[in-house]
Amino acid sequence: MNFYIIIPAHNEEDFIGKTLESLVQQTTLPKAVVVVNDNSNDNTQTICEDYASRHPWISVLNSKSSDKHLPGSKIIHAFNKGLNTLDANYDIICKFDADLIFPDNYLEKLTNHFKANPKLGMASGFCYIQKNKEWILENLTNKDHIRGALKAYRKDCFNQIGQLKASMGWDTVDELLAKYNGWEILTDETLHVKHLKPTGKSYNKASKYLQGEAMYKMRYEFSITLISALKLAYKKGSLQLFRDYMSGYFKAKAKGIDFLISKDEGKFIRNLRWKGILNKFSNK
Repeated sequence: MNFYIIIPAHNEEDFIGKTLESLVQQTTLPKAVVVVNDNSNDNTQTICEDYASRHPWISVLNSKSSDKHLPGSKIIHAFNKGLNTLDANYDIICKFDADLIFPDNYLEKLTNHFKANPKLGMASGFCYIQKNKEWILENLTNKDHIRGALKAYRKDCFNQIGQLKASMGWDTVDELLAKYNGWEILTDETLHVKHLKPTGKSYNKASKYLQGEAMYKMRYEFSITLISALKLAYKKGSLQLFRDYMSGYFKAKAKGIDFLISKDEGKFIRNLRWKGILNKFSNK
């Protein structure tokens, strides 16, 4: 299977070399890796070009954009610039962060999963962060959710979901739309990926309402937004985040911001969310 990997990178000089080195060491090498150097003013470009000079399947695309770290739109715009440089001769397309260290057999095991199940649309391992000199699971979401840091899509699934949405929430709506289109999702607990920079560390203050806005744009409606906001704020240990999420939702509703999905997709997603919520309560 041909893997194409796109890595958006903004000021990642401390990490990108480790990420690329872990990809160079894969037992199953990717067919192409594109690093989109997105407005970096450090040594990110130099490090990436060094790897590209030694590995012909690695390339670097320099891009100019805002230096603000707004989750969703900035990353996906950079991803799409990388995507536009590639042909369609791939089986699996990946969006990886620039601060990951993959186990050597990562792509090999994903290959085995995709080959074993033709209905498998997305697959990944798990992100681990370092705490007290130990690598522990970065437990922000359920184990059946693929983190935005390490997405891998079968080509047909990627195209059916309309590729990636340039919005906060892109890494949730992709999975929901995959399920809407009949695809399965797999997370492999044996694949431990080191996440060198904890999620959200570089988000700026302007992004604080975007999570709630994303819930509106995914047609969650009020009840599911309330439950989702409470759960996420609880996991992050911040009541203020809950207020921000709900403010973002109501601000988006008042402005009538465009939805990311159709009415039918929204209905499917709400039913799926309620099913998950009720299952958790019934299992307690």
